[in-house]
Amino acid sequence: SAELCLLPALAALLPPLPGAGGPAPAEAGLGALSAELRVAVRALVGDLDALFAALGLREESFAVGALSRVIAAELASYAPARNRRRMATNKASVVFVDRTLDLAGAVGHHGDNLAEKILSVLPKLPGHKTDVMVNMVELTALQTTDETCSIIAPGCLAQPNDPAAKALWESFMTLKQKEAVMEARRHLVEAASRENLPIKMSMGRVTPEQLSSYVQLFRNNLKALENHCGLLQLVLATVQTLKHPQTSKWDNFLAFERLLLQTIGESEMPGVLNQLCPMIKSYKERTKDDYTCEDFLVLLVYMYSVVGEIKSGKELDAAEEEVKKALVKAICDEPEPSPLLQKIT
Repeated sequence: SAELCLLPALAALLPPLPGAGGPAPAEAGLGALSAELRVAVRALVGDLDALFAALGLREESFAVGALSRVIAAELASYAPARNRRRMATNKASVVFVDRTLDLAGAVGHHGDNLAEKILSVLPKLPGHKTDVMVNMVELTALQTTDETCSIIAPGCLAQPNDPAAKALWESFMTLKQKEAVMEARRHLVEAASRENLPIKMSMGRVTPEQLSSYVQLFRNNLKALENHCGLLQLVLATVQTLKHPQTSKWDNFLAFERLLLQTIGESEMPGVLNQLCPMIKSYKERTKDDYTCEDFLVLLVYMYSVVGEIKSGKELDAAEEEVKKALVKAICDEPEPSPLLQKIT
């Protein structure tokens, strides 16, 4: 039977269920949710039923988490779904998982993967959720320092008609970053050699400047550009990601998370929070290497997700209060709060 793992990831479905005084999570049903959340759950159940009907599925549902149990129960009792299950011929196991059970997975900076960095730092392709815009100005004679230049149409990662580009993207997802950028150079050198471009293969460490110089060999050769456009888009995505200021911050996040995992077992949460507090700086005090307010919110979510059970007490209350004060001051000092900060405040 097919296995389909569905994560209720809609923002409206993420608020926690009522805490103290409310029903226990195991007993919570649709009636325990707010009116807005009930509407969202019913809409999701209707959409899932339509999807399963299109696939001809007779599902067996499993749930991990309180909200997932509510959704699975609603789907099981949904009248159109009962009729569909009687008629469907294909079996499927459906696992509903509360995304809030693994916030560390959602906010963590995992491993040394080039594909994840590209998807995280480059701007989203308009109208798409899983593809990015690649600045293609470097392949033109246009001279501009404007990174958001909109005269030239952007490139993207999806290159289904280019076997070399597809192979390179797979290496971005499966290899470590150092090996992936070496693959980018190898593909680029092979493409340039086939087009008889004057490329000089160099050994050793691959730099974004080196890749960029190779890409520019294709600039004045329209036939070569056409033949290898997909590959060039992926290499330019690599160059722009490696040069992006957010990439060095990504590495800082990863180092901090690894250090946190090592120290959290030795020191209590108040100690970790006391170390974090001096790092929270207001807009005027920050340099480009310092964490922003959003960065600290991500770090705090990660910390509280991985630490497990926390012993409450005066020391923890005092440490948390200092972090709150520092964060509130930093947020209030923002000259132009981001959409996320505006939504939170």
